[in-house]
Amino acid sequence: MARTQSGTPSAPKEPGRIKQMYQVFKMTIRYDKLAIWFFLLAFLVPALVGLLLAFLLSADQVLGFVLYIVSGVLGGVLVFLIVLGRRAERAAYSQIEGQPGAVGAVLKSSLRRGWTASEMPVNVSPKTQDAVYRAVGRGGIALIGEGPRSRTQRMLDEERRNVTRLLPNVPVTFVYVGPDADSVPLYKLPGKLRALKPALRKPEILAVSNRLNSLGKNGLPIPKGVDPYKVRAPRPR
Repeated sequence: MARTQSGTPSAPKEPGRIKQMYQVFKMTIRYDKLAIWFFLLAFLVPALVGLLLAFLLSADQVLGFVLYIVSGVLGGVLVFLIVLGRRAERAAYSQIEGQPGAVGAVLKSSLRRGWTASEMPVNVSPKTQDAVYRAVGRGGIALIGEGPRSRTQRMLDEERRNVTRLLPNVPVTFVYVGPDADSVPLYKLPGKLRALKPALRKPEILAVSNRLNSLGKNGLPIPKGVDPYKVRAPRPR
């Protein structure tokens, strides 16, 4: 470890932006075998469009020809970065899918656009570690069951009764994240919530969230959410 002039150890230097991107790229293609093809398409399509426009519109103008090509390459890099971010997130979540607290990790790191939720569940089974999470947003109240539907349905119904007693006019939607065929994949959970039909305005979201916080916790042992970006690959045997 490097030391300062005073002899105290200095903090480890963080990797640069390019190195971080390369690490994300390697992690993604390791767990997502199709990702490399998406990356190639993301870069090549804008680059080829720029090259085509250069020949069609500026074949006799050197400056225009170069600008079209540069624009196509830059567009390809931009689209590549967007696709990399989404596929990397999907690959990261695939490593924690099925683990207790995985839904909480998604709610903590990927919930946007007017939705609020806690990474801690509002109800959890000490025996099976199945859990129920609650999110509030434009779509109303979403109760998310983590685990098989056959085991989480009773917990969801119980939580809905608690919610409707306090807020009878706010719509409540069940979302299932588990091994069942009709469950929502973990990486699609934020999109599923954003797709719910709007029912609340921004001031109402805050008011509903504050009212729900008064329900408190049930005192059961609650697994803390998993950070998908800190998950390490299993060591080869």
